Amino acid sequence: MRRSNARTASNSTDEVRKDDYREMDTVKLQFRPPRSAFRSPARNSQKSKLIFYVSVVLLLAFFCYIFVFSKNIRARYAVKTNYGIVIDGGSTGTRIHVFEYEVRNGMPLFDFGEKGLHSMKVNPGLSAYAEEPEKAASAIAELVEFAKKKVPRKFWGKTKIRLMATAGMRLLESKVQKRILNVCRKVLRGSGFIFRDDWASVISGSDEGAYAWVVANYALGTLGGNPKQTTGIIELGGASAQVTFVSSEPFPPEYSTKIKFGNHTYSLYSHSLLHFGQNVAFDSLRESLGARGNDLAIDSLQSAKPMDPCTPRGYARDTEPWKFSPSYSAEKSRYLSTLNPIGNFTECRSASLSLLQKGKEKCPHKSCDIGSAFIPKLQGKFLATENFFHTSKFFGLSPKSFLSDLMVAGKRFCEEDWSKLRTEYHSLAEEDMLHYCFSSAYIVALLHDSLGIALDDERIGYANQVKNVPLDWALGAFILQSNSDLEEGTSNWFAFMKWRNPQLKTVYDLEKGKYIVKRVARYS
Repeated sequence: MRRSNARTASNSTDEVRKDDYREMDTVKLQFRPPRSAFRSPARNSQKSKLIFYVSVVLLLAFFCYIFVFSKNIRARYAVKTNYGIVIDGGSTGTRIHVFEYEVRNGMPLFDFGEKGLHSMKVNPGLSAYAEEPEKAASAIAELVEFAKKKVPRKFWGKTKIRLMATAGMRLLESKVQKRILNVCRKVLRGSGFIFRDDWASVISGSDEGAYAWVVANYALGTLGGNPKQTTGIIELGGASAQVTFVSSEPFPPEYSTKIKFGNHTYSLYSHSLLHFGQNVAFDSLRESLGARGNDLAIDSLQSAKPMDPCTPRGYARDTEPWKFSPSYSAEKSRYLSTLNPIGNFTECRSASLSLLQKGKEKCPHKSCDIGSAFIPKLQGKFLATENFFHTSKFFGLSPKSFLSDLMVAGKRFCEEDWSKLRTEYHSLAEEDMLHYCFSSAYIVALLHDSLGIALDDERIGYANQVKNVPLDWALGAFILQSNSDLEEGTSNWFAFMKWRNPQLKTVYDLEKGKYIVKRVARYS
């Protein structure tokens, strides 16, 4: 019984203790709330403040970015007036071109009409100062003064001026070129315009041809389109001739110029035929005739009078006005005065062809059409410019006349009596008139006999401008350079936004040594 009672008491005690523990636990739960619930208001307040401050900073940064960005957008896409100057150092004269153009929506808008293009020419060409380079300074200074009258003074310090010399200077020795260019550089450095010494240079013939191709196709609206729809250029200058066109035929790399423009890459054949310009070829003919007269006189005990087929009969020759090369002796000049002018177009054409084939024996290629130069088969349409145009205009021919029309006109002129020609063309200087018998025969020999253009080929047009745009290579050089200058002025941070509407970018590839025009994206 005792044990039974003892167990009962023990159990009762245990139950009491358990109740006590429950009461204690209940007390603890009532007076010790969870930690998270106790600290939540303070932490939430701090987090809200942090989010608020970060939001304010980000919002301010965004508005600052928009302000700066829109300011640059407005500056970039505002309409601005710019100026540029290119001096063309040609073989017969030096011509300055002053360009005024607008930059709108980040792109240049050229006006090659009376308002946007001002030009002036001085004679003679820079190569004429080979013996006295310092005299070139006055010619360049005269051109600079002309430019200052066309460019407002406030733009002088923003306007770039460049001098690019061509075939006349290419005929000179390198040391003579440098002396003339250094004289020109001194004048240009003090012009008040932006100038660097390397902006006065002698450009290659292939570059000259490529620039002419660019301006021609710019004027025609084919630049940036299908290469097969572009138009080739054949230039006949005073000291050289240039042939440039898109060719699908493989040709040696030294004749290749590649231009990327828009979505197309143009593989151009471009080559300059030095010594084959109209004036130099005419001088070469006179010298060869004079040499022939000298040889005939040596072989004969009596005075010999060789025939001159490229001068109309009845012309009384006087050697005084003629300027021969330094190697041309006084003895040869004396025999030139004894030449007998017979005015025969066919024989003049034959003599011209002989000039064009001079050096053919040195041809390093499978075939050479003119001298030692390789020229692939002409493809597509062509514009014949400079002296091609001047000769056709003299004879009153239309821009779309056939070579056969030039043959007829040239034959009539060559075989007419000089006195009648002087009456018919009384307003023209005698020295200028003397060129046209030769030039007509030389053009036929060059285009038909050498390049294989048919006498009735409709692909050839004679022009010096298209849609009021002069077909002057200097304009093509300016088109490429002004695009390049605009791209150089664009800041790098802005470039990543240029992704929507396409625009053209022109860069000078130092490795390839030429301008490459490519399409990039532009923000709008």
